[in-house]
Amino acid sequence: MKLAKLLEHIGIVECIGETDREVAGIQFDSRKITSYNLFVAQKGVSVDGHRFIDTAIEKGATAIVCENLPEETKPEVTYVQVEDSNKVLGEIAAVFYGSPSLKMKVVGVTGTNGKTSIASLLHKLFRMQGYNVGLLSTISYKINEKEEVASHTTPDSLKIQQLMAEMVEAGCEYCFMEVSSHAIDQQRIAGIQFAGGIFTNITHDHLDYHKTFAEYIKAKKAFFDGLTKDAFALVNADDKNGQVMLQNTKARKLTYSNRTMADYRCKAMESHFDGMLLNMDGQEIWTRFVGLFNASNLLAVYATAVELKQDKNEVLTIISNLQSVQGRFETIRSEDGKYAIVDYAHTPDALKNVLEAISEIRTRNEQVITVVGAGGDRDKTKRPEMAQEALAASDKVILTSDNPRSEDPEAIIKDMEAGVEPQYRNKVVSIVSRRDAIKTAVMLAQPGDIILIAGKGHEDYQEVNGVKHHFDDREEVRNCFGLKN
Repeated sequence: MKLAKLLEHIGIVECIGETDREVAGIQFDSRKITSYNLFVAQKGVSVDGHRFIDTAIEKGATAIVCENLPEETKPEVTYVQVEDSNKVLGEIAAVFYGSPSLKMKVVGVTGTNGKTSIASLLHKLFRMQGYNVGLLSTISYKINEKEEVASHTTPDSLKIQQLMAEMVEAGCEYCFMEVSSHAIDQQRIAGIQFAGGIFTNITHDHLDYHKTFAEYIKAKKAFFDGLTKDAFALVNADDKNGQVMLQNTKARKLTYSNRTMADYRCKAMESHFDGMLLNMDGQEIWTRFVGLFNASNLLAVYATAVELKQDKNEVLTIISNLQSVQGRFETIRSEDGKYAIVDYAHTPDALKNVLEAISEIRTRNEQVITVVGAGGDRDKTKRPEMAQEALAASDKVILTSDNPRSEDPEAIIKDMEAGVEPQYRNKVVSIVSRRDAIKTAVMLAQPGDIILIAGKGHEDYQEVNGVKHHFDDREEVRNCFGLKN
């Protein structure tokens, strides 16, 4: 593709050199450069790509997009100065891959909790209706049933456009994707035309990156500010920030709620370990999900499907047959009647939601034993809050490691212990080894008791000092229960 074509609709500060050049590929990683590539120099969080412009040229780059022009330029190379390389990468990648988001309906899901469940369930629902569908989620990237393990909640903009082009080639009519606050802030969704956006909630998370709660909200809101008048903006009215998301959007404004007046409403009639009876949009359906947070997620799925012109009754029928997403309130029962619930809850609010869901179905004749940790190299301020939420709704709590990454797991646990109030000290124990923590919880449990293992959910690894070691909470529980994996 000609460089001039890629540059047609981007804001250029200055251009040095010919724009009639052929571009064989686009890269932002200089190590991947080959002949006739365009290299986009980004100012990353930890590394400035401008340092690698010369390396990229040596490896065959003939065009450079950058925010700061180098002092010396080469006549055989075209230099394009822009204000925001991150944004431009997405825009030119979209053109290079044929603007795939214009050829299918793309719906983005953002918020602290519920993104994976909603996006994944929408993918399942539309597949069950016979559509070709794409998915970009924390767990995996899917084109129909073809699956690739995800590296990020929202991949880089080059990868997004490449995957979306593959989706279009496979005949996909819809793509459902998680949109993280990091991705919004870093312009990874630039170049995508969204047919709709969904807001779940905002709670305490990612303050290691955004620094303040106001900046975190601002990042989420920017997604809705960017929606067009042809799109829909569907927000959770049970979160006070839902209305904030709608303030400046041009999109059609819609709300959903379990508790208040909204365009789409849902009420839980009964809750059991094997599911809930819901009144959704005036009709009663039985679902295989547990907890009000899941009722909210299912309502968002239903509302989105209806807004995408699907038949209401058919959607409700399929929702009643859907099963929970991997590692989200995943229940395992031992032969002697102990229950273990494995859940991805890794924020204070998510942990509170899962424990509330357990509270809705327990008889009060059993113990709730919670195993919980906190990730290393992430927001430290939520660590004591995680311990507080666990202790407030559990009979026993075991504080343990999650993904310590480069941090000392004992230090992370100390941060969590800071949230333990004096009256709760007799029901908490700290065990650094996650495997031993799970074994201890199972040993303490009696038939009928409920063990919550929170924080990792679908993950099948533990990251320690930059190395990922195989570790799966579900495997550990099954081993302790004497069940086959």
